[in-house]
Amino acid sequence: MNLLSNNIKWLMIVSGVFTCSMLIAFLAPETAVNNFFGETSLSPSDQVVVRNWGFLIFMVGALLIYGAFSAANRDLTLMIAIISKIVFVGLVLSQGSLFLGSLGAPIVIDSVIILLFTVFLIFGRKQEKE
Repeated sequence: MNLLSNNIKWLMIVSGVFTCSMLIAFLAPETAVNNFFGETSLSPSDQVVVRNWGFLIFMVGALLIYGAFSAANRDLTLMIAIISKIVFVGLVLSQGSLFLGSLGAPIVIDSVIILLFTVFLIFGRKQEKE
């Protein structure tokens, strides 16, 4: 457990940087949707939703980076990230195998991050404070 507690800051930074990469959906919504879901065309309303989605995910990544440097806000930051990632994994898995080809790696990575962040919140915080 000390290994996780001693490295939570770096885990949050790395996870935050990868999560921030979803800014691409804000900047280039059609490219992002094509890469992740295989959709080739978006209506103007779809573009608004995808841009908002991409920016919100970017903000979760930025929050993880912030939380890595702010121990006082770390628990809340981790809880927000865990919930966001659980919803993402759940929504993708609810579609069966439809998106597993394009989103399989992010699902596995986010699942591992969910597990590590949860273990840290349950067990690691005590060791971090010692």
